[in-house]
Amino acid sequence: MSTQFEITAETREGKGTGASRRLRHAGKVPAIIYGGDKDPQMVSFKHDAIYHMLEVEAFHTSILTIKHGKGTEQAILRDVHMHPYQQWVMHLDLQRINVAEKIHMSVPVHCTGEELTPGVKLEGGIVSHLITEIDISCLPANLPEYLAVDISALHLGDSVHISDIPLPEGVEITTFAHGGDDLAVASIVTVRGSIEEEETTEEGGEEGAEEGGEEGATEGE
Repeated sequence: MSTQFEITAETREGKGTGASRRLRHAGKVPAIIYGGDKDPQMVSFKHDAIYHMLEVEAFHTSILTIKHGKGTEQAILRDVHMHPYQQWVMHLDLQRINVAEKIHMSVPVHCTGEELTPGVKLEGGIVSHLITEIDISCLPANLPEYLAVDISALHLGDSVHISDIPLPEGVEITTFAHGGDDLAVASIVTVRGSIEEEETTEEGGEEGAEEGGEEGATEGE
């Protein structure tokens, strides 16, 4: 179950770029709550509060309780619009949820046991994270903050795949429902620097052998 987040919002009536700009100048973030059997509701949040919440990974995959002048609603974060080069939240899109209907979300994938992995600890490899998020389907009550897969037994060259991820009750991975491939989530690979050192060493040895052979042939002549 996801962490609980409660956010206080203010309802807003003004529409358009000008109204949104005035809100931002006042230190607020314009947002819209849509979906369900209700009309879209325009609201705004205090910028700093939202900015710090967005830094929390669980905020992006949790059921959010939003309190505003017209009541309380539960929603999920669907989209965040950030300023192109400033640390400023420009707009939020939030979708209402129905506790009886499944939702589709993209949740993070965490690899556990990395410090115990033989391929890293004993064999000089590193973990290559190939998939960091995965799409799931579940009822709101079953929504996980993330999915975890254990990589503690992997050796150099080994991988874990999507099918190796243990799923909480009621959670489905949507890629399999649509006939998707069982892709690798993480693998243990050789550090590139080690490969280059080995290649350099081998090339140096071969060149030395060739030079020695040529010198020997000259002396024999």
